[in-house]
Amino acid sequence: MTSRLLLTLPLLASLSACDNSPEFEQGADSQGHTAPSMVTAKANQAIIDQRPFSNTADFEDAKRGLIASDDSLITSKVDGEVVWDMPAYDFIKYEGDNGGAPASVNPSLWRQAALNNIHGLFKVKEGIYQLRGYDLANMTIIEGDSGWILVDPLTAEETANKALKFAQKHLGSKPIRAIIYTHSHIDHFGGIKGIMKDMSDADKAQLRIIAPEGFMEEATSENIIAGVAMSRRAMFMYGKRLQRSERGHVGTGLGKGPAFGTFALLEPTELINETGQTLDIDGVPFEFQYVPGSEAPAEFTFYLPEHKAYCGAEMLSRNMHNLYTLRGAKVRDANIWSGYIEEANELYGHSDVYFASHHWPMWGSEKIQDFLSQQSDTYKYIHDQSVRLFNSGLTPNEVAEEIKMPASLNTAFHNQGYYGTAKHNAKAVYQGYLGWYTGNPAKLDPLPETQSAIRYMEMMGGVDAVLVKAQTAFDEAANASVEDGTKTYRWLAELLNHAVFAQPDNVASKNLLAKVYDQLGYQAESAPWRDFYLTGAYELRHGLPEVGIDMAIMKGVLVETPVSNFFDSMAVRLNGPDAEGKKLDIKITFTDLNESYLLSLNNSVLRHKKVAANAKADATLNLTQPLFIDIIIGQAGLKDTLFGDDLSVEGSKLDLLSFFGLLDKPAGTFPIVTP
Repeated sequence: MTSRLLLTLPLLASLSACDNSPEFEQGADSQGHTAPSMVTAKANQAIIDQRPFSNTADFEDAKRGLIASDDSLITSKVDGEVVWDMPAYDFIKYEGDNGGAPASVNPSLWRQAALNNIHGLFKVKEGIYQLRGYDLANMTIIEGDSGWILVDPLTAEETANKALKFAQKHLGSKPIRAIIYTHSHIDHFGGIKGIMKDMSDADKAQLRIIAPEGFMEEATSENIIAGVAMSRRAMFMYGKRLQRSERGHVGTGLGKGPAFGTFALLEPTELINETGQTLDIDGVPFEFQYVPGSEAPAEFTFYLPEHKAYCGAEMLSRNMHNLYTLRGAKVRDANIWSGYIEEANELYGHSDVYFASHHWPMWGSEKIQDFLSQQSDTYKYIHDQSVRLFNSGLTPNEVAEEIKMPASLNTAFHNQGYYGTAKHNAKAVYQGYLGWYTGNPAKLDPLPETQSAIRYMEMMGGVDAVLVKAQTAFDEAANASVEDGTKTYRWLAELLNHAVFAQPDNVASKNLLAKVYDQLGYQAESAPWRDFYLTGAYELRHGLPEVGIDMAIMKGVLVETPVSNFFDSMAVRLNGPDAEGKKLDIKITFTDLNESYLLSLNNSVLRHKKVAANAKADATLNLTQPLFIDIIIGQAGLKDTLFGDDLSVEGSKLDLLSFFGLLDKPAGTFPIVTP
C-alpha cells in the first residue's frame, strides 16, 4: 500500500453502504439523520452574531475574473463511473442575512460551502488563470513565452484533463512547457497523466516538472505504514458515505471533496531546496520560498516578480488548516508554520495579488499583508497558548476547552475552523511536545474500551437503566440554553459510546447515540467534524462498508514507489503471534531492475536488505516490478502466479506460500463507532 498522498489512500476507498433498510423515525432523511433540535437551531442562529455576515467581499473575490463556468460539471471515467459531481452541491444556496442556512448546517460552514461552490475558469491577472471547482484543489495556468506553465495538476487524470480542455476551449490551445508540484499531497500531482494525455512526444520529452526537494520520497512513502487505518478514517473525514444534502456532506471546508479517479505520478526533473532560489521557466521569472514541514513535509511557495503575484501553495488557505488531520498523520509544527508565513509577509507581502492551491485569490497589498499577518499569528497563538496552558498542568482536553482565539483573530472568515479547529490543533501542540500521556497514573494502563464500557454500564445499573436517563437528558437538552444543551450532547456522546461498546447489538443505544451525533454534526463549523459525526451516525444505523481500499486505482503512483518501501509495509503486516518460532529467508529478485532483496523472518520480526543476486535463501521469487505491483494491488493472484510462466521460484514454493500466509490482509473496513 502507499503513500503520503495526503489526501491519498485517504482519498481513496471504493465504498458501498451495508444498508439493511432500517426503520427511521418520522422526520428523518433517507439515511436516517434526524431533524435538528431546538437547541441546535439556536446554536447555529447564534453564529450569525459572531461573524460579519454582511461582508460580501469574499463572494466578490471568488467571482472576480470569471471567464466561463460549466453548470453541469460532472466528470466520469471511461466506464461511466462518476469521479466529480459539482451539481450534487446545487442545494447550497447562499442568500439572506444568514446565507439561507438550514438549521442542520452551521451558517459559517454553509457560507464557506457556498463560496467553494463557485467554479469555472478565472483570470487572476494578465497571464495568470485558475481553474477552480474541478477537483478539491485549484489548477493554475501561467502564460510563458511559448506555452503554458501549469501549477498543481489536480488529483485525478479525469478531472485534470477535463479542466485543461475547458481552459483550452476558452483561452486557446498552447503547448505545456512545465508542470509545478507545489507540494507532496496527491490532489496536487495525481492528475498529471490527464495533462499529458494529448501532448506530443516532442513536448513530453521537453517537459519540465518542478517540485520541492524530498517530493518523491514524501509522495510515495510517508503513509505506507499506516495507510489502511488512515484510509478507513478518511471515509469519515470526507463524508464518503454521506448524501450531499442539508443533513449530510456539504463540503470539506478546503473545497468540495476528493476526486475518486485514476491517479498517477511522474518524477520531477528539477528540485527546489532553498528560499530565494530562482528559475526562468519559459521566459517567466520565478522566485521560490522553500517551506518544508509547514502544511506538507515537502512544499514550496513562489513569487512572480513580473506579475507582482504570490502563490501561497497550501501553506496558506482561507480557513484554519490542520496541525493534526483527523484521518491520522504526524502532527505539524505550528511554530515553524507560523514562521514561514511571517517570512512570506516580509518577502512577498508587497504583492498585488495572492493566489493559492485552494480557494480564491486576494487583490491589494494591504489586504494581503493583513491576511498573512493574521494567518501567521493564528498558528503562533495556538502554539504559544497551548504550551502556556499545558505548562500550567492542563491536560489535552482541558487545553482544548480553555483555548479561545482573541477577537482580532476570530472575526475574519479566513481564520475560521472550516478544516482544522483551534480545539484539535491545540491538542496537536500538546501531542507534539508531550505525546499521549497526561501524567495521570490512571491513564498509564487503562482497560481497553470494550472492557471499560462493560464495567461502566454494570456500575451504573446496566445499559437499560442508562438509556432511560440518557433519553431524558437528550430530550431536556433540546430546550436548554445553547451552552448547556451542547455540553449535554457532548457528554451523551461519551456516555452512550460506553453503552454501545458494552452491548454493540443494542439497537436503542445505537439509535440514541446516532441522534446525538446528528446534533453535534449539525452544529459543527468544521466540515471534517461534521462529516465524522454524521458518518458515525450513519454507520450506527447502517453498519460497516462492504468494500474497503481498492488499491488498483493507485497503480499509477505505486509504479513510482521504491520497491523497498513495500517491504516496510510487509513488516507491519506480519502476524507476530503466528510467526512465533518460525525462521525463514526469502529472496525477491526483480528481473527488470536487476535488484535483489532478502526478507529475513526471525523472532517474529521481518527485516529486509538489498543483497547480491547470488545470496542464499530458503526460497527465491523472481519476477518483474509491474507483476509485483499487480500482486500487491490484487490484480494478480499469488498462488496462481506462483505456478504460472510470469515468474520463477527457486527453492521451496511451500516456504514461499507459508511466508506470504503470515502477512495480514487488512480490508480497511474495521469498525470505528462500534467495537
